[in-house]
Amino acid sequence: MAQESSHASGTRTPEAPHRVVVLVDEGSNPFELSCAIEVFGLDRPELGRTLYGFSLCAEQPLTRMRQGFFTLTGVGPLTALEHADTVIVPNRPDVEVPRSPAVLDAIRAAHARGARLLGFCSGAFTLAEAGVLDGRRATAHWQWAREFRERFPAVRLEPEVLFVDDGDILTAAGSAAALDLGLYVVRRDHGAEIANAVSRRLVFAAHRDGGQRQFVERPLPDVPDTSLGPLLEWAGERLAQPLTVAALAEQAATSPATLHRRFRSQLGTTPLAWLNTQRIALACRLIEAGEERTEVVARRSGLGTAANLRARLKKETGLSPAAYRRRFTEAPTTAVTPAAGSNAAARSPR
Repeated sequence: MAQESSHASGTRTPEAPHRVVVLVDEGSNPFELSCAIEVFGLDRPELGRTLYGFSLCAEQPLTRMRQGFFTLTGVGPLTALEHADTVIVPNRPDVEVPRSPAVLDAIRAAHARGARLLGFCSGAFTLAEAGVLDGRRATAHWQWAREFRERFPAVRLEPEVLFVDDGDILTAAGSAAALDLGLYVVRRDHGAEIANAVSRRLVFAAHRDGGQRQFVERPLPDVPDTSLGPLLEWAGERLAQPLTVAALAEQAATSPATLHRRFRSQLGTTPLAWLNTQRIALACRLIEAGEERTEVVARRSGLGTAANLRARLKKETGLSPAAYRRRFTEAPTTAVTPAAGSNAAARSPR
């Protein structure tokens, strides 16, 4: 089913893309604003489709950014939020300063009519001030955790994770976590292959631990040492085979100890951990593509047995294969040409 969007005229156009509007507030951090633009706002000619309609809005026609670095002009008024499918509230470093009543009213109104809300970093303070986080799960930057809890005790804060998905409200813990959350949303809206393509465009590939059970697939990294890049590509095409660290070292024409050092320095992980991560990612793609036989997914992804697949998928995502299938294969609509070695399907924006 195509995504429907409403316009000021009140008409509905099935072909219109899901509309993302970023609320730029006084003192907003340029980095979070740039993250939103990079993930949701840029054209994607390499994909042959428009993922989102995108615009910026602000209460004032001239909005001073963080520390007066520059003043933003030429963006739409707050009324733009009346037609947004997703509203992004960026970072606001002056968390002790109350937000404008007009800004808070616009956020409440957007939420009341069903818009999805995203809070980047301390943007969770704005959402909490608007009252839309009461009784909900959220996260914010660790340095503001105590203040957040004191001011908003009704919010179930989870400061130890990178981002929190609480249905129609999602929050990211810090500046770089805005990219993690943005890619997660793209994956939920359009499927793993599209999110993977956007991630590659961003050259954003490092896996970041932090307690967050993420579903965002990480592509092969753009590594500075070309001796490791071909090895990752070679191994990625043979995940179903019983690869060992010794086999990887032999393919790279180096010793296992040297290979460990290269993985540590360039990827921040070990060869075996990288293999497991890639195999879980492949298993997720197979499930999303419609493979319902757990033993087949386990064999084709190189995880061996159904029991091992269940254990590793549960550890990585918090979901069993059946639960993952229910969550990520709901109502597939638009087919996407899969990348080499994968079979994921895309979904329309929610």
